[in-house]
Amino acid sequence: MSAITILLAEDHQLVRQGFRALMAAEKDFTIVGETGDGQEAQRQVEHLKPRVLVLDLMLPGLNGLEVTRQLTKRESQTKVVILSMHANEAYVLAALRNGAAAYVLKDSSASDLVRAVREVLGGRRYLSPPLSEPAMAMYLEKAKTSNNLDIYETLTSREREVLQLAAEGHTTSEIATRLFISPRTVETHRANFMHKLALRTQTDLIRYALQRGILPMEPEVKKES
Repeated sequence: MSAITILLAEDHQLVRQGFRALMAAEKDFTIVGETGDGQEAQRQVEHLKPRVLVLDLMLPGLNGLEVTRQLTKRESQTKVVILSMHANEAYVLAALRNGAAAYVLKDSSASDLVRAVREVLGGRRYLSPPLSEPAMAMYLEKAKTSNNLDIYETLTSREREVLQLAAEGHTTSEIATRLFISPRTVETHRANFMHKLALRTQTDLIRYALQRGILPMEPEVKKES
């Protein structure tokens, strides 16, 4: 029996430990890496090439939706299973449109996550109850035929990365260091997305990131690493 290699990306350490224990109970599952940062998740996928990425929807550095989109754009063979506390259909639709193979609610039973991993490796899509597969199919079809332009979709991958880091409060210098680009390039990307999205101030940016679901609405508690 070949091992099913899995990468865990979840920023709450205790939650990640719980998922790791759950996965370890499956004899053919092997955890090859774990992280609490979206950008690091991307790097580990490229380096470790796991068969499955179990990915939290809300991650610092780069949110789960954008990680999924960029992996899909790069034609990664890693299947993405999104973990989320949000049953909102808009989030589910966004995850599926960006290339996720499964969407699992964090308050689901433990068996749901295991089933999701096995389903996506079998080439199937999985949505944990009470999410409706027929409803999602209808929304996806509607999205294909919609003529409404979402300005966010016109942003480049780099602009989205800078947007999230800036909304999280990182300085230009910090963003440049994280992304291995110059501070001037960071400022150029920031000016570009602020113009495209018609944002003027840092407050506008944070409000937009919250409304868009790039930043979590609930207050964050600083966690020990």
